[in-house]
Amino acid sequence: MKFRIACLIGTVLMVLSGFASAEMKIGFVDAQRIMRESGPAIRAGKRLEKEFEARRLELQKVAGQGKALQQALDKNTMSETDRRSRERELVRLNQDFLRMQRELNEDLNARRNEELAGVQERINNAIQQIATADKYDLILQEAAWSTPKIDITDKVLKLLSDK
Repeated sequence: MKFRIACLIGTVLMVLSGFASAEMKIGFVDAQRIMRESGPAIRAGKRLEKEFEARRLELQKVAGQGKALQQALDKNTMSETDRRSRERELVRLNQDFLRMQRELNEDLNARRNEELAGVQERINNAIQQIATADKYDLILQEAAWSTPKIDITDKVLKLLSDK
């Protein structure tokens, strides 16, 4: 992280030294804030929630079955053969639960990456539109600190909400 910041500062200093005689217009965009607050990012999150809701409910159902079966086993009021049968069923349920949970997490991560790639593309397009329209020389998306006067995050959020 420190290396990235040092490289970023070095790059900015090189660019600034090259344009020492000309005035540069620099902007900053808080990418994390845009990913939290922008319309496209919020809509993508809701789409993912809706898409995976049925699988989450199914996972909760299996977890509830496992808890109920464990409670029945804890009561210790059944015959030995019945108990062994229920223990095998509990092991199978646990394996099913773990498999379903792993598959859900893998699928959710893959879809989240797809959605975020689309959102990131829209964000970059909005930043380019603002840079072109307002004649910015440099717009940074990552900085250790920036002054509020160069922060154009609100402009980007507004442009994204208009779409």
